[in-house]
Amino acid sequence: MKRIFSLLLIAFSIGLTPAQAQLEPFTDYEISDAVWEIGTIKVKTNAGDHYLEGLKATWVRGAEISKELGYIEDYSIYSSITPESGDFNLLLVTKYASLADMAPSKEKYEAIMDALGQEQADADSKRALETYPELREITGSYIVHEIDLK
Repeated sequence: MKRIFSLLLIAFSIGLTPAQAQLEPFTDYEISDAVWEIGTIKVKTNAGDHYLEGLKATWVRGAEISKELGYIEDYSIYSSITPESGDFNLLLVTKYASLADMAPSKEKYEAIMDALGQEQADADSKRALETYPELREITGSYIVHEIDLK
């Protein structure tokens, strides 16, 4: 009886074990050329509006310039509806057409600085260095592709 029970248990557990992955990239699923850079941020309690005000003047402005210049495709800010749960409560997302588009270059830097202006760039840096540490903690940074299962 014990032996039959053991055999049934083994057979049952084998049936629950996932089959070896047999999906083939570009046959069973597509991997996007586009990539998303995702920053995870833990904004401190009651600091959300103040931090968003700073982001509007710094991060959003830089993202708008980068988008106008064609260096990025899009950008977004996502906020958790449960801000006190988990390691982060805000996502800063930037979409690039490809991984290669993330590469820095002198040309991109100079174009952004020309559009932003040195005085504004200095003010943004000062704000980020002096104010942001009191408002938030950067908890992670990720670069991801989209997977499209066929």
